[in-house]
Amino acid sequence: MSAARPVINVYADSGKNVASTVPLPAVFKAPIRPDIVNFVHTNMAKNKRQPHSVSSKAGEQTSAESWGTGRAVARIPRVNGSGTHRAGQAAFGNMCRGGRMFAPTKTWRKWQIKTNLNQKRFATASALAASALPSLVMARGHRIEKIEEVPLVIDDSAEKLAKTKEAVALLKAINAYSDVVKVSNSRKLRAGQGKLRNRRHRQRRGPLVIYNEDNGLVKAFRNLPGLELVNVRRLNLLQLAPGGHLGRFIIWTQSAFALLDELYGTYETPATLKKDYVLPAHIMTNPDVARLINSDEIQSVVRPAGNKHHKRPFTQKKNPLKNQGVMNRLNPYAQVLRRAEIIKAQKVANGKVAKLQKKKPTSTAANKKFLETLHST
Repeated sequence: MSAARPVINVYADSGKNVASTVPLPAVFKAPIRPDIVNFVHTNMAKNKRQPHSVSSKAGEQTSAESWGTGRAVARIPRVNGSGTHRAGQAAFGNMCRGGRMFAPTKTWRKWQIKTNLNQKRFATASALAASALPSLVMARGHRIEKIEEVPLVIDDSAEKLAKTKEAVALLKAINAYSDVVKVSNSRKLRAGQGKLRNRRHRQRRGPLVIYNEDNGLVKAFRNLPGLELVNVRRLNLLQLAPGGHLGRFIIWTQSAFALLDELYGTYETPATLKKDYVLPAHIMTNPDVARLINSDEIQSVVRPAGNKHHKRPFTQKKNPLKNQGVMNRLNPYAQVLRRAEIIKAQKVANGKVAKLQKKKPTSTAANKKFLETLHST
């Protein structure tokens, strides 16, 4: 329902006063496709990987040799020597302790993956449309219970903030600071070897602030935990749908929000800042399938007028393989085939009767004739 509103309120620094209104950009009416978002996010996330592999010598730095046959042991190479636990142990094989791995990883693996530009734009449009639905934003875990509306648009004066305390005061005024507090409380020590690799802690994601011009805004907001900033011209699916999950809590500045129609276009006009780009449209204009099925237009065809109050939702359809009348309506030539089958059956039946009449006398009649001949002599 939120995506169907014609205008969105713009809130001033105080967070309570409505400074003005802006029309809702058409990108918020784009189809929400979690399958495309997940596919594109998976491919884009792979582009940050750095090549790695195991050593080419790992598991094979030993002078092991096979003992051959005749010793009632497997023919896997075994470590030479005696007097230690290592002597006689199997080596080299991927099934052995201390052996090499199967198919050792190589640095020339295909690490990066190219994704179609139109697919990436479709995923970005879907992520933006999902951010306008409070149910999806709350389902993702954001604390938006007290904010005025979604999407949340603030005045352009926020782009001139330079101090972090001013940014905190703004977030508190618009009731969005609770989402930052949630991120701060979620900071935990990472489990596993990542603690040794410059990623010691892990935490949730907070709000995403999208701006048009940086007049000090980035410096004011960048130190808040979990909060991210991005220019509206460089929207990234990895930030709009972290983990491939739709519904990021986004705080827009007014100029950035108004620029979306130029970036993505509308359903009447194409985008001006993207070449040959048209917004994806819904496959169904009305996705309420239950309402469509129960509409008078469909029910009048599915259920005849005399059967409207029948207990069943649809009429019982007759099987044309068992009902000759229905079959004749579907296939007029079926009647000709049926008549040919009947005539053939009659001919077969008549032929059998004629054959029975031409049969030789039975054995009883032959015995009777023999007895008569015997008595006469």
